[in-house]
Amino acid sequence: MAYRSWLFVPGDSAKKLDKAAGTAADVIIVDLEDSVTPDNKQRAREQAVEWLNAHRRQVTERRLGRWVRINPLDSRMWRDDLVAVMAGAPEGIMLPKSAGPESVQHLAAELYELEQRNGVPTGSTKVLALVSETAAAAISIPAYATASLPRLAGLTWGAEDLSAAIGATRKRDKTGNWTDTFRFARTQTLLTAHARGAMAIDTLHADFADAKGLQRAAEESRADGFTGMLAIHPAQCEIINAAFTPSDEELAEARAIVEAFAANPSVGALQIDRRMIDRPHLKLAQRLLGIRE
Repeated sequence: MAYRSWLFVPGDSAKKLDKAAGTAADVIIVDLEDSVTPDNKQRAREQAVEWLNAHRRQVTERRLGRWVRINPLDSRMWRDDLVAVMAGAPEGIMLPKSAGPESVQHLAAELYELEQRNGVPTGSTKVLALVSETAAAAISIPAYATASLPRLAGLTWGAEDLSAAIGATRKRDKTGNWTDTFRFARTQTLLTAHARGAMAIDTLHADFADAKGLQRAAEESRADGFTGMLAIHPAQCEIINAAFTPSDEELAEARAIVEAFAANPSVGALQIDRRMIDRPHLKLAQRLLGIRE
């Protein structure tokens, strides 16, 4: 099962953490960064590792992803975050304000040491990098495509920090679409993730009460090629999951395309239901069905 919905849960809220595993989220990101005040950081670390340990079994029972967003590398807090949460063997670490591939490499070096200290299989802790939060970071996104980053599982992006960094007073135009700057960051994230075969996770829909807007955003996100989407409220997860789940009609069409080419392996194009289908259609169908060439 692909990870579709990635739900942020504040690490300092025992109430929200208790409810997290019962949501529809594919991945829980226990947040130690933006949603936690400085005075609550230590309590958030302690509650994060308690939650990680309590829900280890659900990784196999429900494929619940157990991730943690640490504080950025330019803070004094991120090492304390890692030391605390690695005792709970999270599946991955979300790295905010990643400045480039060197940020992921720096984090990876710390993870190797902490995996050994905590009896975690070496190299098993993955990284999801948030790659667009400064102007310099946003224009360096393509560098992730070819860098040696064995832990990098995916890329995601965000608009709030970038808008503050460049002094943008708007992120969307009058029609509700991203303006050029943010569309550029989103496109770079999408293409770079696919270039290295990593997950491409779209940014969140900030208005959690806007179900229709979220549905449109999630459906467009999947149509554009993203593999999942961030969420800030449990109610968003079911909508995101539905948008990123192929319909029965889509699956049936994909199977028909794969079967048609299997029966005619030497052709470059063929006709199905009065439509011309060629090899790119086959590749898309195989991807939808999870078939590796």
